Amino acid sequence: MNLLFVHQNFPGQYKHLAPAMARLPGHRVAAMHINATPAMPGVETRRYSPTRGSTPGVHRWVSDLETKVIRGEAAYQCARQWRDEGFTPDVIVAHPGWGESLFLKDVWPQARLGIYCEFFYQPAGADVGFDPEFPTTGEEDACRLRLKNANYQLHFPMAQAGLSPTHWQQSVFPEPFRDRIQVIHDGIDTAAVCPDPGVSLQLKTSSGAALTLTRDDELITFVNRNLEPYRGYHIFMRALPAILKARPKARVLIVGGDGVSYGAPPTGPLDDKGLAPKGWKQIFLNEVKDQVDLQRVHFLGNIPYAQFVSLLQISTVHTYLTYPFVLSWSLLEAMSAGCAIVASNTAPVQEAIAHGETGLLVDFLDTAQLAGQVIALCDDAPLRKRLGQAARAFAVAHYDLRHKCLPEQMQWVASLRDA
Repeated sequence: MNLLFVHQNFPGQYKHLAPAMARLPGHRVAAMHINATPAMPGVETRRYSPTRGSTPGVHRWVSDLETKVIRGEAAYQCARQWRDEGFTPDVIVAHPGWGESLFLKDVWPQARLGIYCEFFYQPAGADVGFDPEFPTTGEEDACRLRLKNANYQLHFPMAQAGLSPTHWQQSVFPEPFRDRIQVIHDGIDTAAVCPDPGVSLQLKTSSGAALTLTRDDELITFVNRNLEPYRGYHIFMRALPAILKARPKARVLIVGGDGVSYGAPPTGPLDDKGLAPKGWKQIFLNEVKDQVDLQRVHFLGNIPYAQFVSLLQISTVHTYLTYPFVLSWSLLEAMSAGCAIVASNTAPVQEAIAHGETGLLVDFLDTAQLAGQVIALCDDAPLRKRLGQAARAFAVAHYDLRHKCLPEQMQWVASLRDA
């Protein structure tokens, strides 16, 4: 079988699937991407490059779709050249989120197309309008999101099947295509991300002093790709004064960058120096900095993966918050590491965390409830142990990469070929 993966930042979700398919006898596996990617054994790669940028002043509802069409055109031209060189895929597995797969069936009409169904935007009932602190722009949001979803709508008639990582993410897609979406998570390497009683973590304090932390320390952890409202950073920061007051020996370890992965960047008037508002990280730190001991709050930025795993392994209580949106890998990795978790009672978190069984759930918007649950869990070692063990068992049973998710993904690809 000739198999083509398409992902802007390849390998992305196909980090394990692509090389696994390449190891099968009689398979030629290739990939298209836009950003530089390390070589992957057995996988040929081609890079496509857009030849233009977005149109200045284009209608605000159309700008997102135009960007996807520009990227789709670049992938289309790359595909035509590859076809003229003799490559014809039997199956195309694509993440359509950036538009690259929009026109590939026009180059290879006989190829079977499977798409990654990450999120279909809703004008209400999901992330938009969920947080009253950041209200929507009203009726215009529905118009904007309709155009944002147009990319997926254009894929539905071409695609034979879809793949979603959670049942809730599948559920937001419209019928009739929803029935063609199979739920298989990307998978967690539960053998690598596992409890380690002897682990330690080295970091530097704000004063530059070296600090070695172990499981004997009381550590509250919080992880985002970027520190922003979509992942509850503002709620977490507002809970810190009560938490640190009640737990005088606790330290807080915060992982994440100062950019924006989801939602919008902060807006507001320029300050007296003519500067734009600071990022979300600083805005919500400024809100509480006079109420907390900043010597016990450590912002680690984006850290290497091995250090991230160590952070989970030494965590006393791990906190995960999110709007109803895409589920972060970090939550499931925290479960795999055996963390005692306090998480938001939002979809799709509820698929992984059952309150009192695999973790504790709190109202996303209730800062006092979050603080109370973290404080209580810090004070209850038997409960932490029970929740952590159950969380790991659930992660192994439902999200293990090698024994569950990867075999199911490979079978999904085979079903595309055989359909």
